Amino acid sequence: MGLFTPPYLNHARNLLEGAVKTLHHHRDLLHPGQLHSLEEAISKLREGIARKDRPVLERISAEVEERFAAVIPVRPHAAWAEHVEAIVVAVALAVGFQAYFLKPFKIPTGSMQPTVFGMTGHPMEGPLPDPVTRAVNFVRLGWSYIDLKAPVEEQVLGLNERTKLNFFTFTEVVTSAGTQSIFAPRDVVARDFGVRPGRVYEAGETIVHGYVQAGDQVFVDRMTYQFRNPRRSEVFVFTTSGIRRIEMSLDPSQGSEFYIKRLAGVPGDTLRIDSPKLYLNGELATQKPFLRVMSCENGYRGYSNPSPNMGAQYLTTPEETFTVPNHSFFALGDNSFNSSDSRYWGIVPEQNVIGRGFFVYWPFSSRWGFIH
Repeated sequence: MGLFTPPYLNHARNLLEGAVKTLHHHRDLLHPGQLHSLEEAISKLREGIARKDRPVLERISAEVEERFAAVIPVRPHAAWAEHVEAIVVAVALAVGFQAYFLKPFKIPTGSMQPTVFGMTGHPMEGPLPDPVTRAVNFVRLGWSYIDLKAPVEEQVLGLNERTKLNFFTFTEVVTSAGTQSIFAPRDVVARDFGVRPGRVYEAGETIVHGYVQAGDQVFVDRMTYQFRNPRRSEVFVFTTSGIRRIEMSLDPSQGSEFYIKRLAGVPGDTLRIDSPKLYLNGELATQKPFLRVMSCENGYRGYSNPSPNMGAQYLTTPEETFTVPNHSFFALGDNSFNSSDSRYWGIVPEQNVIGRGFFVYWPFSSRWGFIH
């Protein structure tokens, strides 16, 4: 329609388009008399538009609206129904997109640092930044500031982790004086801020003062592995379902979890670790991600031989080897000295693989971008 088309003519053309669509949608529900009446009204409307006689066209348009209203009553709450339908379609598209293309995933632990980060706590000296700086740091870097002091002398009795909306993780610090909540996982509160059962705080003493860095939010590519097999050195995500030694450590009510690791061995590969080096099939691993870990630079510390006393089963000595069986993979964390991986709980079944770690989309730190 042209920019200078008269409003009455625009209205008539829109009415004609809507009438044709409505008739097509309800055609199989109308008896012959109703069908003839509506088709006749549409024919008259077309003729009126062709003549562009305003009084006649306005009269025909009103007649068309009356006939359609009489035969096809307006649905009650039609606007609300349309909104609900739009929301349902949007949700279905989002679910389908996650199921087949890109799935958002939050890094739960530090086992892949410094490639990607889980949540970490950072104690601070001095006052916290002003509110504007805090807000900017949260949006840009994912830093949440905490300043928690003991109101009275109290002893820590326990740490209870709670997750709200299946996303936000809090730790309830239970003390002899009551309970206080911290926006951070239990291991971060204990490991990074030193809050542990039995510790006593004097009145006014700092319990937690600093910031918690959110775990990296990544997209998992679910398409690539539909067309090819996972490859050595790729970062991949998998479910823990059926991996017995992991399931034994989880709360059964929580179901399986998702892990992210480096794919170190494919079926038939023989692995050996002579710390800090990783060997594949009798030779030093040569893929760039493995070389980066073994460089012991920029935060990487190389690969380690874990202690059996800590529950490790495989590659516990420089001489020990492990051959990956069919339809399975061997997973290692880039933070080898602090990673629960296949050295502890064994192989990852082929059917557990979800996809390839693809892109860090938040926070906007130095790690933002494609995962290597």
